[in-house]
Amino acid sequence: MTRLPGLDLLRAIAVVWVMLFHSFLVGGLGPDFKWLERYGWMGVDIFFVLSGFLIGRQVLAPLARGERLSFGDFYARRAWRILPAFAVVLAIYVAFPQWREADGLAPWWMFATFTFNLLVDYGTQQAFSHAWSLCVEEHFYLVFPALAVFMAKRPSVGKFVGLCAFVVVGGIAVRAGTWLHYDAVQPDRPWFVEDLYYPTWCRLDGLLAGVVLAVIAVYRPATWERLTRSGNAFLMLGVAGMALAFWLFAQRTGLVGNAVGWPVLSWSIACLVVAGASSRSWIGRRALPGAGWIAAISYSLYLSHKLVFAAVDRTWGDALVGQGFATFAVYAVATLAGGAALHYAVERPFLRLRERRRRAARLRLADAAA
Repeated sequence: MTRLPGLDLLRAIAVVWVMLFHSFLVGGLGPDFKWLERYGWMGVDIFFVLSGFLIGRQVLAPLARGERLSFGDFYARRAWRILPAFAVVLAIYVAFPQWREADGLAPWWMFATFTFNLLVDYGTQQAFSHAWSLCVEEHFYLVFPALAVFMAKRPSVGKFVGLCAFVVVGGIAVRAGTWLHYDAVQPDRPWFVEDLYYPTWCRLDGLLAGVVLAVIAVYRPATWERLTRSGNAFLMLGVAGMALAFWLFAQRTGLVGNAVGWPVLSWSIACLVVAGASSRSWIGRRALPGAGWIAAISYSLYLSHKLVFAAVDRTWGDALVGQGFATFAVYAVATLAGGAALHYAVERPFLRLRERRRRAARLRLADAAA
């Protein structure tokens, strides 16, 4: 799929927003940025919707053409994309405890098996905790291709709509039930994070919204074209939906937001993705300088930013207290530098190696066919 400037902009906003939220680890970046930091956790949901859309199109496109989906190729591509940079950052967390942003690290195997979000003891294992979202993504990569193949064997609009409704309504029920139970018993542990915010089954709305867009784009291209022609209308609808989500999550750990706020947030972001995929919308018609580069290194930024925050805080933290924009600038430059270093030293070389291996495999197949 050709890179679209609107989607790059959304990805850049997502990673910057998440990093602003995590700046609480160093005391925040000053009062001028509090309004941005407060809802920065929503950046992860932008990533989920984008992932559902982009991975959904990648998986569904060959199925729509009647071709066989290569599970081996799909998982190999994901492994080359995700694992090298992740392994390097995990190794740093394990080998250099003094560099961590928080005390207490979960056992390495919980990260390596992507079960951290299901097994974490958040009260004592907060270092590298942002890996929870990577676990959700990996579970999606594991299950979605098989589910897509199963659904494509006998495609049915009713069956697909029923599955979507089951995920949305089931998610509301599970989250509401979880919240009501633990709010009543009040266990002596951070149950909101461990049982409601991190588990994969509570966070499917964003991935589902992205997949629905992918299904429309792949199986109903004329409908998708009509949607993207109205990019600005979807942009305004998405912004309005985000405002509603802000209101629903006024109390981030409250029942209302965590019951119905997630689907509202996810489908609002889906509207923004439609706008981002449109060449006619205000955010999709031309590239914003710098957004494409931040989007390209966003994965490395996400992995490394807490380590960089901690390093800056240890080195210049006292001097930066109360310095306003200077505080923001120092943390921003350092974080971008750290993410870029990981991207260019680890992530990008492995992506190039992946493409060389793919080209070599295609040449071998062509020779065999000849």
